[in-house]
Parts: sequence; structure tokens; C-alpha cells
Amino acid sequence: MSGKHYKGPEVSCCIKYFIFGFNVIFWFLGIAFLGIGLWAWNEKGVLSNISSITDLGGFDPVWLFLVVGGVMFILGFAGCIGALRENTFLLKFFSVFLGIIFFLELTAGVLAFVFKDWIKDQLYFFINNNIRAYRDDIDLQNLIDFTQEYWQCCGAFGADDWNLNIYFNCTDSNASRERCGVPFSCCTKDPAEDVINTQCGYDARQKPVSGISSCHLAQRVLEELLNLHGDAVLSSSLVKEVDQQIVIYTKGCVPQFEKWLQDNLTIVAGIFIGIALLQIFGICLAQNLVSDIEAVRASW
Repeated sequence: MSGKHYKGPEVSCCIKYFIFGFNVIFWFLGIAFLGIGLWAWNEKGVLSNISSITDLGGFDPVWLFLVVGGVMFILGFAGCIGALRENTFLLKFFSVFLGIIFFLELTAGVLAFVFKDWIKDQLYFFINNNIRAYRDDIDLQNLIDFTQEYWQCCGAFGADDWNLNIYFNCTDSNASRERCGVPFSCCTKDPAEDVINTQCGYDARQKPVSGISSCHLAQRVLEELLNLHGDAVLSSSLVKEVDQQIVIYTKGCVPQFEKWLQDNLTIVAGIFIGIALLQIFGICLAQNLVSDIEAVRASW
């Protein structure tokens, strides 16, 4: 007897427990996102009246938590249990599901690049649709306020887009105190103010031009506009824009988002490439583990 033993195929412990550990974290994050989404719906009374889900005219941000949390939960569960129990069905499901997500992301990226104008129109429609529903949902309201503050913008293409909202439009029939105004998130920030003035947008779109020559900020804005328009006579709309820029942001969120995307294109591209590489890496590891498991079973 030679004393030599035949060493058959083995399942890689490193790959197995790496997939398991990574997906445990992913699984718990999915549970956390789902929990936050369900808690938010419970606070708004949606869970006690499911039909109210369709009542909101705009976008409910809670859907982000539920959809992202649901996807993370399913992926995490399949990857975690599949690796731990060496279940090839769950591991193949994990690989296919991750591959579908990768394909959808790639397709969305290509379509967004090819149909830029259509995407821009859809974004404009989406923002205006949510402007109409601004007061209907507190989560949507917070999302819009965050967006306008972060990108220093107001409305989709300008402050007058807030005419679409029944509380902020300038019609004579509007009895709201916010008539012809904008939300506080449209207001330019004064560094000296520690407390947010939530009424700063009142009457912001109907303020008369006053004291422009004595206001250094307005003089600077006026000079910038004169540089853009040359020696042309300032029209009433241009004068109105000068006056508005003293109080509120006049640039729309769509062009501001485009500018932000151009300024941070390298970072955004790097993030998307990093996510794509992680997805490809996860698919390869799962397929490698499946191959090891099937090789071991074939040797029995």
C-alpha cells in the first residue's frame, strides 16, 4: 500500500464564507430599509388604509426604501443561505438576479445617453408633477426642499413653475397666504441667520423692485445680467429676475442638475463603474462556488 491518498475536488471556504459574510450585511441592510419604509407608511396611516397608496398625486419617497430594501433583502437572502447551505439553486438565482440588475443598469445608462432630450423632458414632467403635490405628503415635501436647497434651485426650470401648485400660484382666486410665493427652500441663505425663516418665500414672485442701487447684492446681479445681455435695455422680465435673485434662487433644478452632473461626471462615472465591478465580481464568485459544489457532488 503506497500511503498516498487521492485528494478530490473541494469547496473553497474562502469564497463560501466571503459570499456568506457580504450577503449577511446586505440582508440586514435590506431588512432595515424595509423596516424604515413600513414604519413611514404606518406613521402616515397607509398601512391601515392600503387604498391611500394611489391617492398621492406625486412621488412617495417611501417607495425608494421599499423597492431598494426588497431587492437587497432578496439578494442578501439568496446569497447568504445559498453559500452557507451550499444550495446551488439559490446561488444560481443570486447570480441571475444580480445579472438582470446589471443589465438593466447598463441599458438605462445607454438609453439615458442616447435619449438625453427625452430624459430631460421626463425629468421636467416628473418635477412639475411633484410640485403640484408638494403639500400632499410630508416625505415628498422634505425631498423637494432638500433638492432645492442642495442644488440651489427653484422649480423645474424656474421659480414660476410653482404656479402649478394651488397654494403658490398667482391667480386672483388663490386666497392662500403663500400666493405668488415659493417654499422656503427656494430662498437664498443668509449666513448670519441661525434659524431657518420658513416664511422667507412669501410674495417672492411679486415683490416690487426697490432700492436696487443701494443693495450691493442686487448691483452684482445686475452687472452679471448686463454682461450677459450686453447694452440691451433691461426688459421688465429681466428686472423681475434681478429683484428675485436678491431673495430666491431663480435657476431651475433641471439645468442645475445638468450642471452638477457635468461638474461631477468623473465621480459619478467612478461610482457607477465601481458598482458594476462589484456586481460582476459577485456573479463570478457565486458561479465559482456553484462549480465547486457541483464538482464535489459529481465525485461522490
